[in-house]
Amino acid sequence: MSNAEIDRRGIMLVVSSPSGAGKTTLTRNLLEKEEDVVLSISVTTRPRRPSEIDGVHYQFIDQRKFDRMRDAGDLLEWATVHGNCYGTPKEPVDAALAAGKDVLFDIDWQGTQQLKSSALAPDVVTVFVLPPSAAELKARLERRAEDPPDVIIRRLRNAAEEIPHWTEYDYVLVNRDLEKSFLRLRSILQSERLKRVQPEDVQAFVDGLLADLQSVT
Repeated sequence: MSNAEIDRRGIMLVVSSPSGAGKTTLTRNLLEKEEDVVLSISVTTRPRRPSEIDGVHYQFIDQRKFDRMRDAGDLLEWATVHGNCYGTPKEPVDAALAAGKDVLFDIDWQGTQQLKSSALAPDVVTVFVLPPSAAELKARLERRAEDPPDVIIRRLRNAAEEIPHWTEYDYVLVNRDLEKSFLRLRSILQSERLKRVQPEDVQAFVDGLLADLQSVT
């Protein structure tokens, strides 16, 4: 049997959705079930919360360092939200892709557009998750019991602004059933992985296979 292996470059899998549509659960399940998938860790100037771990949930940095990274082109995407800055460092993402790792992004449509216009755009695959209905989206937000009523209303209004951007994504999932949606998301990842196998890598594998065949005949 040939010892050659078929290598591939990793992909940047972006999953976006309005709050409450199920994106967080889907991405967490993907990280648990799939090998060679790593989560992109954003940098932020926001103060660390007591439950958060630096380097796991975010990389917490000061404004001066954030500005340096942004101005040097070291961020693939960045945004200011509620007075705090967030961004995706380029170097660890590029290193993971080169090593054949897939990088999972949990970002909004604006960050997605920045990624798609970056130097790594050919590696980007985008998925938008939709709720099955407005009533179910509201019910999910209420069941989470994390936000007061006024915040839930704000999230629903934000959803009305985010949802029309589904047309800018490669794939769309309507999350009626979490298990089925997860299987579809996993299928998207597996399909896109096959597309990233480079012809020269297949050729190296075939060359080794043919050499082995000559040795056994």
